Amino acid sequence: MTMAAIDFEAEPVFTHVSVMPNEVVEALDPSRGGVFVDATAGGAGHSAALLAASPDVRLIACDRDPLAVRTAQTRLAQFGARAQCVHASFDQIPERLAALGITQIDGILADLGVSSQQLADAERGMSFRASGPLDMRMDPTRGETALELIERLSQDELANVIYELGEERRSRRVARCIKQALEAGELKDTLELRRAVVRAVGPRRLGGVDPATKTFQALRIAVNGELDQLIRLLDIAKNLLVPGGVAAFISFHSLEDRLVKRAFLDRSSWQRMHKKPVLAGETELAENPRARSAKLRAALRVEAEPPSDPSWGEEA
Repeated sequence: MTMAAIDFEAEPVFTHVSVMPNEVVEALDPSRGGVFVDATAGGAGHSAALLAASPDVRLIACDRDPLAVRTAQTRLAQFGARAQCVHASFDQIPERLAALGITQIDGILADLGVSSQQLADAERGMSFRASGPLDMRMDPTRGETALELIERLSQDELANVIYELGEERRSRRVARCIKQALEAGELKDTLELRRAVVRAVGPRRLGGVDPATKTFQALRIAVNGELDQLIRLLDIAKNLLVPGGVAAFISFHSLEDRLVKRAFLDRSSWQRMHKKPVLAGETELAENPRARSAKLRAALRVEAEPPSDPSWGEEA
């Protein structure tokens, strides 16, 4: 789907600070030119940095959030025909690229974090800081909402989702309290969902983290199929990248990071560019504390298994 096929309002309002932009440019090395894909355009900060780094780069900026796509189109307009923006989830990227006549790429980036804009907009239902609908969809034009997911799952199934995707030890109690609130008609918005979680786990914050954080994370990941989408994108990157092409992934929690790390350990397909993930520097952390949990992993696409090298052993 091209931008012309999507109906948007007049002005973009999507705001997002891209993490580790310098490290991303260094890893992807746009000075070599070619076709690059930003699989998570967001506010287009990474896309703009890659395009600005070399006049020989053509970039396709993708996002499943229509508002992000529209914002990227506006921000990248200065680069003319070198930048194109498409509305696409990860699994739709090959189809969108094929429609543009692209069958191979030289680099791909995915910033897997939830954007500041998505968290700040109460209507998206991803945060418990303000009342909002139990939606949580990154693409609000399609798919099941968080409320519909909660209604569909049994109590045990809901507990499994909260445990596996939120790593919440008290998932059984949380699921029970959520289902009780649903049956009582007390699950109408995000604040009521938070209250149900607090009834299960208590109001105490651990290290400054709200007690509802893990449950909200789990439901958001489930609603958007985030881990399945990531697995698909890792496979897409392997299939689309030319030998010597680079894949760079920025993750914000351990579930994502483990999937990326495991994929890059396949020496028949990838040569890791760093033994350990790249982290944000102190200057960036002072300006953007959100970057503290970000981990950047990058790898080169190889044609065959690289020569044995003891330095490529186990990593953190």
